Amino acid sequence: MGLYPAARATVDAVGHVLPGARRARRRMLALYSGFVRPGDVCFDVGANVGNRTEMLLALGARVVAVEPQSSCVQKLQQRFGGNPQVVVVPSALGREPGEADLLVSSAHTISSMSSEWVGRVSETGRFGSHTWGETVTVPLTTLDALIAEHGTPSFCKIDVEGYEAEVLSGLSRPLPVLSFEFTPEAIEGALACLQRLGELGPAVFNYSLGDTGAFALEEWVDGAAMAEEVAGLRDSSTFGDIYARAAARDP
Repeated sequence: MGLYPAARATVDAVGHVLPGARRARRRMLALYSGFVRPGDVCFDVGANVGNRTEMLLALGARVVAVEPQSSCVQKLQQRFGGNPQVVVVPSALGREPGEADLLVSSAHTISSMSSEWVGRVSETGRFGSHTWGETVTVPLTTLDALIAEHGTPSFCKIDVEGYEAEVLSGLSRPLPVLSFEFTPEAIEGALACLQRLGELGPAVFNYSLGDTGAFALEEWVDGAAMAEEVAGLRDSSTFGDIYARAAARDP
């Protein structure tokens, strides 16, 4: 408990040389390769310093990296500024364009737009002694606006520390494949995401735990079954990503 931000920061700094990080990267690349092909447009929403952006690039994708934290935007621009395959969008996403408050954490990987999520993970001690001591106003755009400008992504990864349902509220059409992060102590947010995706159109779902890079279910399931599955996850020391695939798309 409380070690996750420190571990993420270590991977950010030296992940290219740590054997464990290299194995985790290979697992994620294998997972993503199931639905990302060369030339595809992908969205990395909550890009942070670009680790998932880098993986998507390695698969030949063109990446729209969306990140509201100014310090992380600077690192993204330093890392990918000369790469024509990457567009850095210095913004958060929400249900409509405008502005909103970002709660900035002492660990940049867990800054959040959701005060409710911050309260939940603080109560469980998930992030140890980390605090959210600064609030800054950041611009908001929407998934629909990004699609209008950059095209429909074949894959959209959303990792915004409890604000995922708000991000999906700014989407008015189903996407081929997307993922969103969940934490068991704030599972209501994940259930709201599943409901929203069900409203957009038929979809099937799977999930992965932690950075395993492996699906937990042998078969993709419908929204009701996915909701039942994740609602039963009560271990507040874990986290995961739910994957949604438009039902008409082949595995």
